Amino acid sequence: MTTILIIALVVIAVLAYRSYRRTQLQNRKQHEITTAELEGVKRTADEDITRFGEELQDLDLDMVGKDLGDGARQDYQRALDSYESAKEAVGKVTQADEIKHVIEILEDGRYAAACVRARVNGEPLPQRRPSCFFNPQHGPSVEDVMWSPPGGAPREVPACAADAERVRAGAEPDVRKVMVGPQRVPYWEAGPAYSPYAQGMFGALGGVMTGMFLGTMLGGMFAGGGYGDYAAGYEAGQSDGGDGGDGGGDGGGDSGDGGGFDFGDSGGDSGGWDFGGGDFGGGDF
Repeated sequence: MTTILIIALVVIAVLAYRSYRRTQLQNRKQHEITTAELEGVKRTADEDITRFGEELQDLDLDMVGKDLGDGARQDYQRALDSYESAKEAVGKVTQADEIKHVIEILEDGRYAAACVRARVNGEPLPQRRPSCFFNPQHGPSVEDVMWSPPGGAPREVPACAADAERVRAGAEPDVRKVMVGPQRVPYWEAGPAYSPYAQGMFGALGGVMTGMFLGTMLGGMFAGGGYGDYAAGYEAGQSDGGDGGDGGGDGGGDSGDGGGFDFGDSGGDSGGWDFGGGDFGGGDF
């Protein structure tokens, strides 16, 4: 009887040790995956910042010889400051949720640049709106359009003028794509690591985000308020919506499967932000 008890205890100990080792290996692998995802999202954000810097160079050339008022100078300085701040911030990112703040800085700069163009052209200041849903590099959206991903339910999304025209014509919008393994996919299908990236652009829309991303790999997270509800939310989204579609576009960055960072929904108003002082000057791109 004693021998049987000893054998049973040994078996239990071996099984417990194996379970512990398996858990340790899984945790280590998850950490490696999350690190790779983080680097991919950082590269995506860095590409967006570089693209914005190129736009500021073009804006600088467009303003040569034009009569600029104080408002245009202040907005332009704000755009330059946002560019520099975003460059600095992305280099300090160590957690996925910090990407949100980088993108928020970039959003401010994009709007400030749009204000400069409006002032120089004698047009009314644009309404403060989120970036183009299809490709944030297109800058602030100008209107909302009804769009359906392949096999998915229609939803209203903000779009730039060019993409809104494409959608109304039944053409594919110019979608921002990123690398997931060996393939390029729309950023909203790139997995949980891109959730803070999207929230940095659309967080001020609050609950509207859930409807925009319904049926995509980000939809469940915005509905549940965190990465922990990702799997269940994605399954629910698939039954209502479907996968997000492919399109043309520009992008980069590696990604993969889910991470483990939590965040909550963001509230707020998307209108009426004020951009202030600074002297007109050039930037280093």
